[in-house]
Amino acid sequence: MMTLAFAETSQGVSSPAAVNTIMNFLPIIIIFVIFYFLLIRPQKKSQQEHAKMLENLQKNDEVITIGGMYGTILNVEKQSDVVTLRIDDNTRIKIQKSAISKLKK
Repeated sequence: MMTLAFAETSQGVSSPAAVNTIMNFLPIIIIFVIFYFLLIRPQKKSQQEHAKMLENLQKNDEVITIGGMYGTILNVEKQSDVVTLRIDDNTRIKIQKSAISKLKK
């Protein structure tokens, strides 16, 4: 009778071991999902919007550079990704497109 009871319990042991392994990794999986939706996904969306804004820059757009300078675009050179900004009446500078932070509203 003891042999029969031992055989029945050995069949049930294999299933909880597999469940236990999954349960050990469940907190790590949940943390990764939370990080994805709170950090990775919004950052990726922001980068895509910034890249789209840089592609659509046109003459006479008012922009703010990463350094905080305000200026108006005078010329956009497509082949070299250089933008000419007017920051004062007689002051013009050339910067890379990537140095533009955002459009002035």
